[in-house]
Amino acid sequence: MFTGIVEEAGVIERIKPAAKSIEMTVRAGHCGRGVKVGDSVAVNGCCLTAVKITPRGKFKLIQFDLLQESWARTNFQFGQAGSLVNLERSLRANGELGGHFVTGHVDGLGRIVRWERAGKDHLLDIAAPPDVMRYLVFKGSIAVDGISLTVAGVGKKTFRIWIIPHTFEVTALRERKVGDAVNLEADLLGKYVEKFLGARKK
Repeated sequence: MFTGIVEEAGVIERIKPAAKSIEMTVRAGHCGRGVKVGDSVAVNGCCLTAVKITPRGKFKLIQFDLLQESWARTNFQFGQAGSLVNLERSLRANGELGGHFVTGHVDGLGRIVRWERAGKDHLLDIAAPPDVMRYLVFKGSIAVDGISLTVAGVGKKTFRIWIIPHTFEVTALRERKVGDAVNLEADLLGKYVEKFLGARKK
């Protein structure tokens, strides 16, 4: 379980196809502290398991094995060495829930259709698939590349969010542009509400 409060923007060191998976190695600073083999880390909002950790100066190289399902469902397929990725370690039982409940199970890919500065902030419009749009509500929560964000507007096929300077500076959003793909995870609470209401109608 995660909160969507990104701890740092790590850097992809390499992506390499392997026999049964795709190996992705990420260079981490703050998030590398205390991470052990077997631990879960949210990378661009996708829950991945650390399979190998190699110290490199003040950083650590964390290797993850991606299944084809994860590769096809996420924007890792567009990543390359040098690309930024958002990192968050899993929530501890005594940790602070500063964002919202994020499982790390990506629902689908969105596409940035508008990305511009508005005063000190940034305005971001994202086109999303129907199975994500169905859960979006004004002032509700959405995880975009693992970032817990508040929905500022909902259209038929797109939604809008506002990005404050701090979020822009500490996350991978600072290198995103119009046309880029972003990982989306709809609010878990909305999914449960839909499930319960559907069961009551039967």
